[in-house]
Amino acid sequence: MRSKVFFGSIQQGRDVVFAALGAKVDKILELLDFSTIDKRDKVAIKMHLGFQDGYQTVPVLFVRRIVKAVKAAGGWPFITDNPTSVYNAVERGYTSETCGCPLIPAAGVKDGYTETVIVDFKNVDKLEMSGVLHDADALIDLTHVKGHASCGYGGAIKNLAVGGYAAQSRWEKIHGVEHSVTYWDSEKCSPEHAQKLVEACPYKALKYDAEKHKLTIGMFACANQNCMECLDTDKEVRCLEISPEFFNAFQELLAISAKKVLETFDENKRFFVNFLLQITPHCDCMGMAQPTVVPEIGVLGSRDIVAIETATLDLIAKAGLMEASIPPYFRHVNLDPNARLHPFERLWGSMKNPYLTLRYASELQLGTSEYELIEILSPEDTAKMEPPKQAYERQPSFY
Repeated sequence: MRSKVFFGSIQQGRDVVFAALGAKVDKILELLDFSTIDKRDKVAIKMHLGFQDGYQTVPVLFVRRIVKAVKAAGGWPFITDNPTSVYNAVERGYTSETCGCPLIPAAGVKDGYTETVIVDFKNVDKLEMSGVLHDADALIDLTHVKGHASCGYGGAIKNLAVGGYAAQSRWEKIHGVEHSVTYWDSEKCSPEHAQKLVEACPYKALKYDAEKHKLTIGMFACANQNCMECLDTDKEVRCLEISPEFFNAFQELLAISAKKVLETFDENKRFFVNFLLQITPHCDCMGMAQPTVVPEIGVLGSRDIVAIETATLDLIAKAGLMEASIPPYFRHVNLDPNARLHPFERLWGSMKNPYLTLRYASELQLGTSEYELIEILSPEDTAKMEPPKQAYERQPSFY
């Protein structure tokens, strides 16, 4: 069976409120049907609240609407993210007053309130899941869609798979799984050659420890496999290999760690909302404003995480890259119009296929990639609707 994915386009048929994105968000929340949330259920709204000067997250206007919908269903909502983002969320406009509910650090005030989950995947034995997510009764996975340097795409799965864990698990284990794949032969490589490899990388992704005679690649920093300048430098020695497996390990672990989070919730109490607005090349962890590289598309809602992620990527593929907005530090973007690559693959390289995590998630039975896209309040429909009389700044009035 195909899963339902509700879609509200950024485009509108009339210049009136009932045709705009806010009304579409309200309608999608209605169709998601929060009636499966029981009275007094503690409802975790997992979102990324951003860092420092990064404002391109889900606008608080929509966050507040979701909070109101949960309260109307009888649930007790709270917003949760990592401690750092929660502590300085006020700088980006997120407070309990503006959002309408508490903001709670996902793993406690010292990032130590966790639940250990066994993974046994490559070099990762276990992970420390957010205790607050583990304790919640229902989940709204609220995501700002964007690109991502490690896997090409950051969406609903990554919001849970990385954002649902304490810092040590996120940075040292999940982001360290690529080192379970052998990519460097130390016996073939002299210290002098290792230094040449480091100098060859325009993205500074290679690091060499001369004392330990150890070369490491940072998957996040290895910005684009259209580059491969390090391999060109290594063609005589052949001590370095960069293969899809190096990047695939991270994507498979994303599916596994997301499954661990989702297993703590009843299937009827999981909701997914993706905002396809201000789609940036990097994730929101960058803590700064970024150029948007894909046209704004709208909002999606579903009860199936794989379906909503598939629909999201399909809509981005249809929209395409805005080439003029690509930052100059992306030095190896594939702009070949005949290349059958997703926009995020054009940015980050074909080894960072954004659909791969979804395939792993589907194999783990987290959902289906077969979906029915149901557009609500389409521009065609709203163009035919009769607008009400509208007053600007006089309702309510201060005079």
